[in-house]
Amino acid sequence: MSVLPVETRAVTFVNILLLLLVALIPYLLNAVEVPNAGITPTDAAKIQDYSSQLFALDLSGILLILAVFAHVLSIEENHLVPAETIRLFKNGRNRMTILAALMTITVAPQFWELRWYDVPLRLFMWYIPLVSYWVGRALRPETRTYRLV
Repeated sequence: MSVLPVETRAVTFVNILLLLLVALIPYLLNAVEVPNAGITPTDAAKIQDYSSQLFALDLSGILLILAVFAHVLSIEENHLVPAETIRLFKNGRNRMTILAALMTITVAPQFWELRWYDVPLRLFMWYIPLVSYWVGRALRPETRTYRLV
């Protein structure tokens, strides 16, 4: 955000949208992880399924917005970042786009019904962006931190 042209309406709007999507995460995860004791197990399962689909869409939106920001930074004609770091932003854009698509796919009901060790497959798939970040950070830490020169 420190190098994006924040004075434009589009960037400001998308940044606010990103912040709203981030603010929804705790609420949606709480509905997935902690069922309400005052309702029937069937209703709790329906709420968990619905909340998990909304969480997957929320995470997809966050990743997609980050990919758009990385794309704007990777456009060479904008001269927003030094030429030697453009590849860094292009790689990040591509990775986040793939992860956003993967998270969107997990909205399908099959990923809630398919289970591994009695845990819905959707929950395991949500770990992929986190693992992607930490593996990338461990293997190439210089690609996870951008500093203005």
